[in-house]
Amino acid sequence: MKVALVHDWLVTHRGGERVLDALCEVLPDADIYTLVHKPGSQSPAIESRRIFTSFLQRIPGIHARYRHFLPLMPRAIEALRLQDRYDLVLSSSHCVAKGLRTPAGTPHLSYVHAPMRYMWDLFDDYFGPGRASPPVRAAAHAVRPWLQRWDRETAAGVDRFVANSHHIAAKVRRFWGRDATVIHPPVALERFANVPLEGGGRGGYFLWLGAFAPYKRLDVALEAFRELGVPLWVVGTGQEASRLMSGPVPPHIRFLGNVSDDALPGLYRDARALIFTPEEDFGITPLEAQATGRPVIAYGRGGALETVTSRTGLFFSEQTPAALAAAVRQFEVWEPSFRPEDARSQAERFSRVAFQRAILSEADALLRLGRHSTARTAGV
Repeated sequence: MKVALVHDWLVTHRGGERVLDALCEVLPDADIYTLVHKPGSQSPAIESRRIFTSFLQRIPGIHARYRHFLPLMPRAIEALRLQDRYDLVLSSSHCVAKGLRTPAGTPHLSYVHAPMRYMWDLFDDYFGPGRASPPVRAAAHAVRPWLQRWDRETAAGVDRFVANSHHIAAKVRRFWGRDATVIHPPVALERFANVPLEGGGRGGYFLWLGAFAPYKRLDVALEAFRELGVPLWVVGTGQEASRLMSGPVPPHIRFLGNVSDDALPGLYRDARALIFTPEEDFGITPLEAQATGRPVIAYGRGGALETVTSRTGLFFSEQTPAALAAAVRQFEVWEPSFRPEDARSQAERFSRVAFQRAILSEADALLRLGRHSTARTAGV
């Protein structure tokens, strides 16, 4: 089976790219099509492929400024042409990847991390007051109706959708009017599950980990822990770093920046709990934390409701510092009842192998449906 994998951009290596890496492992001859590729930014499984990019790749400094070209991305993905004949197109999409134009008769299976969140329900998180400059906000409001229309119309070019969570499947139905099967994304749990369960949480700190993107709501955690006076360690960086790190930082809050993959399991294990503030499409970090035997304090919406249980964590109902602070205080009472083995058992439900088997089954079902349709058309 000759497959074309389509991904929005290859600039950083985060959750979406880990999904692509898992797809590359089970589709060893697949080519990759993407808007922009920063060489060396991806895993060997991705970097070793034939990678075709759009006209955006030729813009000087694009790897640092690709987000600024959002209005051009629909045109760029539509102009990206397949360089071979393929049995299947499999897109991994959170922005425009699903909009790649496929030849007639070539089935298109789209794995959806999210509909274009910054143009739909999370628009204000990215472009609301205080989130962007007035010119950027004005431009975003101007292009939003057109991008929403394009996003909805290009959904018709996909034969079958798979969503990474029930939360996202509901958005696919709401924004695009399409149904989607649910396959949770793969989590590389092996290196986290190798740490011993005994002795976890002894670091005495709570841990926040992720990209400093607007919707991640690190600001909620920082304000809550300033009030609590309890140690919070923050791992990551990103577009909001200058805003979030400006001004005096209290000594009980530590910014660690990006840390190595080797250091992450130990950071999780020594934390009392992971603090998870976004309304995430799925969210891999809660599962990584649980794999090391640690609980999660999560905002009770989105993918966290599918990965964290009442035995492995607590939820707060409002995305505010006060609600999070209340949950941390409740955690002090709840913590003695927590069992690390429950957390690890929950995480093991989301393995890489389970994802790969499920996505190949979806691809096979779509290909068999296509062959059946062709046979009927030919009068067989």
